[in-house]
Amino acid sequence: MTSRSAIVCLLATALAATACDRASPGNGQAEANVAAPAASSDEVTASAPKAEKVDRSHKGETAPDAAFTTADGKPATLAGYEGKPLLVNLWATWCAPCVKEMPTLNTAAGALGDKVRVIAVSQDMEPAKATAFFAARKLPALALHLDPKLALSTAYAANLPTTILYGADGREIWRVTGDLDWTGAQATGLLAEAG
Repeated sequence: MTSRSAIVCLLATALAATACDRASPGNGQAEANVAAPAASSDEVTASAPKAEKVDRSHKGETAPDAAFTTADGKPATLAGYEGKPLLVNLWATWCAPCVKEMPTLNTAAGALGDKVRVIAVSQDMEPAKATAFFAARKLPALALHLDPKLALSTAYAANLPTTILYGADGREIWRVTGDLDWTGAQATGLLAEAG
């Protein structure tokens, strides 16, 4: 095996172990309630991703100025949410770990109430899929936002799901890559850092 092949294999393994990084094969984006197809020979398989990494290397950075929209099509940026802690979840309907964590994120958002704003920014290139997903799953505590141009995931260079906590001052506190039980002890401790 050449050194280039070894590097590619290591990188692929690292990506597969942390989060989704592309849609499942098929015609467009896969439906969230469809079982994941078997991995093709060019994909690396791993056990279900877990939020094993809390990244604090960006602590104190301001949010990217990437534009996205609210569910009703109004323009939005993360700077527009300054003044109160903000939890930003980047997700997509085709991302199994994203779908898995969404109910617990909704529960956590409900428990946080007015203390922390929680927005779920869909990275689906077809916004109707995210809208339909939210309607079917009934996630009332989450504010759906749409980013079909992938501005945020590109700005963060993020795999999905990625969740970022910002303080009231608009500066990053931490980010988590991979799914997490947002009602569990680890998440409760992390969310307490919002202030």
